[in-house]
Amino acid sequence: MWGGLGSTQFRAMLPQFVQLAASGFEAAGTLVMALGAVVALIQVIARARGAQNVVLEFRQRLGRAIILGLELLVAADILRTVSVAPTLRQVVVLGMIVAIRTFLSFSLEVELKGRWPWQEGRRRPE
Repeated sequence: MWGGLGSTQFRAMLPQFVQLAASGFEAAGTLVMALGAVVALIQVIARARGAQNVVLEFRQRLGRAIILGLELLVAADILRTVSVAPTLRQVVVLGMIVAIRTFLSFSLEVELKGRWPWQEGRRRPE
């Protein structure tokens, strides 16, 4: 027993806690992407005078915020699916969502670094 909660009470509260955690991850993911866009824009505007590659710098900052936000959204989807006894359909939908978001993250990573992840020594041509 934890803190006076019986096993039955704990099991009854667990799905609610998991749903709350998943909602928190969703909110955090959305907030990270939105704030990341605003911060990237402000930083690029502040450094725009005399700076080269302003658009590239903005895209890189925005891309990093989107990648982090997508990771948090994937975590929320996983929590939501495993919090209940998932059906085959729910698992397939989760797999598709994770695959799409992982592909987006991978594509953004390639776009930002200008190379495949297994090409660690190479840099983006300037």
